[in-house]
Formats: sequence, C-alpha cells, structure tokens
Amino acid sequence: MTEVKAIVLRAAGINCDMETEYALELAGARAERVHINRIIEQKNLLDAYQIVVFPGGFSYGDDVAAGKILANQIVHHLYDPIQTFIEQGKLVLGICNGFQVLIKTGILPGGDSIQHRDDVTITWNDSGKFEDRWVYLSPQTQRCVFIEPGRQIYLPIAHAEGKIVVKDQSMLETLRSEESIAFKYVDERGNEGDYPVNPNGSVDAIAGLTDATGRVLGLMPHPERFIRPTQHPRWTREKNVDGDGMTIFRNAVTYVRENFGVKSRPEKEPQTSEPLSL
Repeated sequence: MTEVKAIVLRAAGINCDMETEYALELAGARAERVHINRIIEQKNLLDAYQIVVFPGGFSYGDDVAAGKILANQIVHHLYDPIQTFIEQGKLVLGICNGFQVLIKTGILPGGDSIQHRDDVTITWNDSGKFEDRWVYLSPQTQRCVFIEPGRQIYLPIAHAEGKIVVKDQSMLETLRSEESIAFKYVDERGNEGDYPVNPNGSVDAIAGLTDATGRVLGLMPHPERFIRPTQHPRWTREKNVDGDGMTIFRNAVTYVRENFGVKSRPEKEPQTSEPLSL
C-alpha cells in the first residue's frame, strides 16, 4: 500500500456515503464507497484499506431498530474480519447510523461486548421527535486518534434515535474509568446542560464513544456535514469559523500516514461552487 485508503460502506438506506467519501478525499485519503455485500462476498477486500467508515443514514430503513439489521449482517458475516482490521492497528469510524451499528454489534464500546451487546445501546430521543440542530461537543479522552484533545467542536445532528443509555450505573462507571467516552454534549461555554444542550437525553451527556485502542470512534453528530466554513449556520457573521468536522478526518489520515508508512494526497480545497450538504 502506497497511499492512505479509506472504505466507506454502503447499504440500502445509507445516504451520507458521498459526503463522507468527499470529506476523506479532502483530508488526503483515497476513499471508495463499497457495498456491504461486496465485502461479505470477498472479505479480504478490507486488506487494501486502513480506514473503514460506517456512514450515516437509515440503513435498511431502520426497520426493527436504528442500525439493527446492518449490525446483524456485521455480527454474522464480518465481525471477525473487522476485529482483525482493528487488531492490525487500523481505524474504524461510525457516524450517526454508523455509530448505532457499532454499538449494536458490540464493536463499541469494545472488549467482550459482543457477549454483552445490551450493556450499552441507543434509543429514542427524550423529545420524542427527530432532532435536527447544531451542537457543541467537548472531547473527554486523550487516547482517541480521531480527536484533537482539548478542542471543543461544533457539528450538526440529525436523528430520532440518538439517546445513549447504559444497563446500570456500574456500566456507566466503566465507560468513565476506561476513558471510553469520546465526546459529551455541552453548551458554547463547555458546560453540560438539559435539552437542547443535550439534544436527545443521553446518559451523562454522551455524544460519542471510543474503544480501548482509541482507534475506533462512534459519534451521533455528523462531521462530514461541516467541512467548509460556509456550512456553519452563522458563517456570514462569524468570519473566522473553521470546518470542525475536518479535524476528525485529518487526524485519521495523519495517523495512518505516520503509522503505516504510506503517503496521503495533498489536502484539497473545498469547491465552493458545489452544492452544500444540508
């Protein structure tokens, strides 16, 4: 392998794959969208990549529960290859529906969670409605390679089932003590709060989780939807806003380049003439 390569998994109902592919390309990776069935048929396709992304959307219409059907496909056909992928030092990112999939497979929070997939789950928002708004996120761990420690970021959410819940207080303490909490919902000043600061009622204001390696990240907000300043809701008034979502993709590409001895492409400038993702 001579360059950073990322695979963006597709399935029926997923609708953020093109934006995610574009964000990875901007960050310097060579990204490809591949249908889940192709990976199931030829599992060694994963060998050619260093980053796997489960993008957002409504995989299989979110029938049964959000992400559940795609998660079952992973559990029965790809769980071991994905685990091998992680053990090789490679990266896995799950965004929104992709995060729901990682939770319901047990890939997050990781460890032996394949045997205890009900210890952490994602369910309906407390508001009882689809939440489509921008949120502030505060990083909670130093070890996740996708995260820039200490940098609060601002990203959009779009989900009806985004509330993270845990089996019991003991499980919550485990997430805290093992630094599995990647991001929390906060206000502009970095303080936790009730709705709408915490838009879905997640326990402990959890917005994202990582595993013990720090190479797997799942989060409900959409980094691929804020990769250029003009996507910020106040970009005309706040002239110096940055595309906060790019930090996650850049960090992933940088990690692969530095740890696998491969080259990344030069970062691209977003094409402002293209339609903006909403």
